[in-house]
Parts: sequence; C-alpha cells; structure tokens
Amino acid sequence: MDLEQLDWQPAVPEGENPPEYLEVAAGPDGRIYLRESRNRDEVVITTPPKWEAFIKGVKAGEFDGFVE
Repeated sequence: MDLEQLDWQPAVPEGENPPEYLEVAAGPDGRIYLRESRNRDEVVITTPPKWEAFIKGVKAGEFDGFVE
C-alpha cells in the first residue's frame, strides 16, 4: 500500500500552526496509521480499538504528565 495515498489528517487545533504535529489516517485495511509531520517516513500502525482507547486516555488526562 502506498502510504502517501492515505487521507492524512493533521492533529492540530484549528487556527494553530505548530512546527511539529501528528498526522492520522484510516487505511483501507481498517487499521489506523500515525506519523509525525517532520518524519513522515516512520509510520506507526495500530487497530481501531487501541486508537479509541488512546483517545479516551488523552481526554481523561492520562498523559498530561508528559506535557512540558
């Protein structure tokens, strides 16, 4: 599969333009693809249930300790 053909969505709040951000795409195989905007050659692949669990954790503040 050509990863550049995926519909990559930037994970950036509207109106902001950070120097680095995550991009997320849903593949035709049902998996979720993640990459950094500055390093698009390295892609992490996960499943929808794991992605949903991650999003729930973010919303619940589970990762707030990682933010400077």
